[in-house]
Amino acid sequence: MARRFGGRGQRPRFREPQHRTNERIRVPSVRVVTEDGEALGVMDTRDAIQEARRRGIDLVEIAPKAKPPVCKLIDYGKFMYEQKKRAHEAKKKQVTVQVKEIKFRPGTDDHDYAYRMKNAREWLDGGDKVRAAIAFRGREMTHRELGAKILARLTQDLADLGDVEVAPKMEGYQMFTIFNPKKTKTADAKEKNAVGKDDKKESNDDEDESDDD
Repeated sequence: MARRFGGRGQRPRFREPQHRTNERIRVPSVRVVTEDGEALGVMDTRDAIQEARRRGIDLVEIAPKAKPPVCKLIDYGKFMYEQKKRAHEAKKKQVTVQVKEIKFRPGTDDHDYAYRMKNAREWLDGGDKVRAAIAFRGREMTHRELGAKILARLTQDLADLGDVEVAPKMEGYQMFTIFNPKKTKTADAKEKNAVGKDDKKESNDDEDESDDD
């Protein structure tokens, strides 16, 4: 026997549109702006819909909580395309900072230390945070100073690329610290160039003033 899904009388659910348009706008009056930003003022909603029809476009509610609500005369398809485009551009500009981790042991030798330190430098230079942890086992917990010594050395070796966000501290059987990336060398160079140009400009201005005197 075939099974039916859904009870009797149930209607399919339709997703509400993101913005109310045209006849879906049921307030008595709205403030209308054109696609170019020209303000047409407060209009009776029916008149605003007729104006949209006359122009061959839609009346789109863009600020429903305003008093009265603000509506725009624009093609709804074009409006949604522009909205998605802006959201996509904003998402591209977002900077995602990851926290990457390197692990040491109290007895980590110089070769392994150098390898992990190199990774940490690359991550910081790429804009990521770095969590450095020392894992202790058994009796090693009585020699925490060895872990502190490694983290102090690491802090010194990363000083040009990262600042300490979380000072070394114990968490269970681990001692850890977290580094924040500094500004990129490119950004620093731009700032120096800008300062140099300003200094040069001030120097030229001073020379011009002395010539006028």
